Amino acid sequence: MSATKVIHHLAPVAHASATGKAKEVLDVALAQVGFIPNMYANMAAVPAVLSTYLHGYELFRSASHFTPAEQEVVFLVISQFNGCTYCTAAHSMLADKMSGVPADVLQAIRGGQPIADIKLAALAAMAVEMVAKHGQPDAAVVARFLATGYQESDLLSLVLAAAVKTLSNYSNQMFGTPLDEMFAAYKVD
Repeated sequence: MSATKVIHHLAPVAHASATGKAKEVLDVALAQVGFIPNMYANMAAVPAVLSTYLHGYELFRSASHFTPAEQEVVFLVISQFNGCTYCTAAHSMLADKMSGVPADVLQAIRGGQPIADIKLAALAAMAVEMVAKHGQPDAAVVARFLATGYQESDLLSLVLAAAVKTLSNYSNQMFGTPLDEMFAAYKVD
């Protein structure tokens, strides 16, 4: 992953001292995940960013037709493609400990190797294709995706995932978000 230029003009917002909209959205975040990740503290400097992220993230998790493992694969490959080491580490931990992503799939994604599971490979390729081609995927990639049992409506769910990851990946890269301790074992260079 290439070196990033950190723009560090805004300080993270501490939940304990937050007020107004920042406090409101951090309260929502705390209720959703049980702690305030460093990424959320950075995003709270502009509460609309964190609010939009939390809303989109929750909708992707609850309304897409993807399983938790498929959702994690999508978030992980998009984060990796975008070069976000924070989200790659966070989604690696979630993949390993919470979402049921098979160990060989996680290892393949993190190592930039082919995914043996045909359906997850088609999903990962489609997610990256959507981001890499700015929503104009190659017809052959779409055909492989659909041939594995996904629906055309799932393409819109990938657009939602890409939007959510754009908010987090770009914010983390811009601020050089330090990795939370709970993700440290999954750190990437």
